[in-house]
Amino acid sequence: MVPIMREACYIGIDTSNYTTSVAVANERGEIVANLKAPLPVKEGARGLRQSDAVFAHTKNLPLLLDRLRDSIKALRPVAVCYSEKPRNAADSYMPCFLSGAVAAHAIAAALDIPIYTCSHQEGHVMAALYSSGAAKVLLNREFGAFHVSGGTTEVLYVTKCEAALHTRLLGGSADLHAGQAIDRIGVAMGLSFPCGPQLEALAGENTQKVPRPRISVSGATCHLSGLENLALKLYQEQSDKALTAAYVLRFISETLFSMAKHVRGLYPALPLVFSGGVMSNRMIAAELTGKLGQDVYFAAPAFSADNAAGVALLCREKSLQ
Repeated sequence: MVPIMREACYIGIDTSNYTTSVAVANERGEIVANLKAPLPVKEGARGLRQSDAVFAHTKNLPLLLDRLRDSIKALRPVAVCYSEKPRNAADSYMPCFLSGAVAAHAIAAALDIPIYTCSHQEGHVMAALYSSGAAKVLLNREFGAFHVSGGTTEVLYVTKCEAALHTRLLGGSADLHAGQAIDRIGVAMGLSFPCGPQLEALAGENTQKVPRPRISVSGATCHLSGLENLALKLYQEQSDKALTAAYVLRFISETLFSMAKHVRGLYPALPLVFSGGVMSNRMIAAELTGKLGQDVYFAAPAFSADNAAGVALLCREKSLQ
C-alpha cells in the first residue's frame, strides 16, 4: 500500500511581552492555524515585568502547542521559525523571546527539521502583507512599513533579500509609543489593559466636537509623551470618556498621517503598509486611508495585534530558498 504524502507545513512561534502565539502556514502560503493566548495583567497595571512575561509564556506554550498538534494532524511540519528579538537591530533584546526559542528548538529536535529565526517586527510586517492581500504585490519590491504598537512606533524602508525582510529606519517616536499612550490613558480612565479595543468602542460613542490636537512631528519623527498629559487634562476637565478616547485616536491618526506625508515626500511612489496592534483600530485606518489614497495597506484586525502568522510565513520563505 502506497503511503499518502501529507502536505508540508511551516510552524511559527512568537512570544512577545503581550501574547503567546503559534501559527502554521501551508505549502501555498496560507495560514491554517493562528493561535494566541494573552499574557495576564493585573487590574490597574499597565504591563508586565519580563520575569512575569517569561513565566506566563511557560504556562501558555504547552496549551497552545497541544491545540496546534490537533490543527496539523493532516499536515507534515518541515520547518519551524521563532522571533528571537523585538526589532532588526543589534541591541534589540527582550528575555520573553527566549521562551519561543526553547519551544522552537524542542520541536526542531523532536521532528529533526530545520529551525529559523526572525524578529518580532518582521513577523508583524509579514502578517500585514499577508492579511491585507499585498504580499503578492509588494513582497519583491520596496515599500514603507509602519509598526505601531505598545512597544514600537516606527516607520521603516523595507526590501526583501532572499528570505528576509531588510529594514532601514526612517523615523518613529522619540519618546512614548502609541500603544503605551493608549494603555496609560485607558488605565487612568478605569479601562482594563490592554485598552485599545475599549478605547475604540468609547470613541465610537462620542457625540461631541473633538478638539484639534497639537501634535509634535518633525519629518518622520514624532513625540507622543504630550498626548498622555493633554488627554488626561481633557478628561479631568470634561469627565467624558468617549470624548477623551476620540481625542486620543485623532491625535495618533494625525501624527501618523504627518509622518506618512513626509515619507511620501521623500519617496513619492512608495507603497505604505501599516502593522502592529494599534493599527487594528478601524477608525485610525479609515482616516489614514481617506487622506493617503492609493497604495496604502492595513493588516486585518486579527493579524494586527501580536501573532505568529507572519513568523510562520517567513518560515516558509526561508525553507523554500
